[in-house]
Order: sequence, then structure tokens, then C-alpha cells
Amino acid sequence: MPVAQNDATPPAGSQTGTTTTDSSEEATYVSALPGFLGLLDVVIARLESVLLASGVLLMAANTIANVVGRYVFQSSLFFTEELNRVLIVVITFAGISYAARQGRHIRMSAIYDALPARARKALMVLISVTTAIFMFGLAWYSWQYMMTQAGRGRVLPALQIPVWTTLLIVPLGFFMTGLQYALTAVKNLIEKEIYLSTVVLDGYGDDEMEV
Repeated sequence: MPVAQNDATPPAGSQTGTTTTDSSEEATYVSALPGFLGLLDVVIARLESVLLASGVLLMAANTIANVVGRYVFQSSLFFTEELNRVLIVVITFAGISYAARQGRHIRMSAIYDALPARARKALMVLISVTTAIFMFGLAWYSWQYMMTQAGRGRVLPALQIPVWTTLLIVPLGFFMTGLQYALTAVKNLIEKEIYLSTVVLDGYGDDEMEV
């Protein structure tokens, strides 16, 4: 039986889950969500960009400076290893929010892909809401852990900064990821198509194929 592809094009500013690229991450991010939700989405996107870009650039500069110091001036930077560990934490927890925005977290989709379009949409909303709840819970528990560390008054040996300040990104990253999944749930409730995130369309929709 012939299979004909539907000529319908994805909504503006969207990507399919099978062809996701970074082309949508331009200098000025424009949210597809309405009103306050769109503003919130833009704020999160810009915060992700600042944290990821500054983290990667600082890690590269710190590592290069240490190599130059070691081989040219015969003296390594005493704080390089410690600073890089802090930056890895920053990149990791800012990255989980970015990955959620781009629909790049690992998914077990065997059952999901076998469902009809309406069931997939309902399941995507349920997955997004459940994941958001878990992310907000982890944000709360990581905040409590950070406060415990603040009460102990410990400092990093080389940088001499409080340990708790290096953990600020952990609850922030979980919170931003939770917001991403919450916004994804809202996106699926207000749009006809199925979205893996606020900007990424599901690439396996039945509405994209007619038999």
C-alpha cells in the first residue's frame, strides 16, 4: 500500500526530534510560548547560555594558562584543578536544562512510539509533569544540602571560597530543568502538535503520514 507524506510544515521556530540542531539557538532567542510563559522561557534560555558559555570559556582559559605556566614559566597555577572541578559542576547542571530545552535527554520510547497520536500526546504531558515534579523535588533537596554546607563554614583549600557557593548551580540547574519540563507540558496542552520540548517537535507523529 503506498505511503504518502503529508506536506504540512512544522510550526515556525520548531524542530523535529529526529533532526534537532542548534540552528534555533541564535543570538536572540524568541520563545514560542505566550505572555509571561514566553518571558520566563527567554530568561531561562539566556541564563543557560551565559552559564554554559562562561563555564566552557573559563575552563579553556584556565587550562591553557596552567599549561603555559607549567612549560614556559616552570610554575603551575595552584588553583587550576580546583577551579576546573567547580566549572564542571556549573556546565553539568546548566547543561541539563539546555538538554531539556533541546529535547536531548535519553528517552525509552518503545511503548510511546507504538501508541496513537492522542495517546502519545497525553503521555508526553504526563511525562513532562512528572519529570518537572521530580526536578523541583531535587532542587529542594539540593538547596537543603547547600544550606547544610553553608552552616559548616567550609572553604576550598586553594581558592579559599565557601564550599556552599560552588553548589549554588545545583538547585538552580534542577529548578531550571523543572521549569523546562513544566513549560513543555503547557506547550503540549495549548498546541495541536506533540512537542518533546518547547521548541522541538516529536518526529514520529501519525499526523505526518497518511496510508
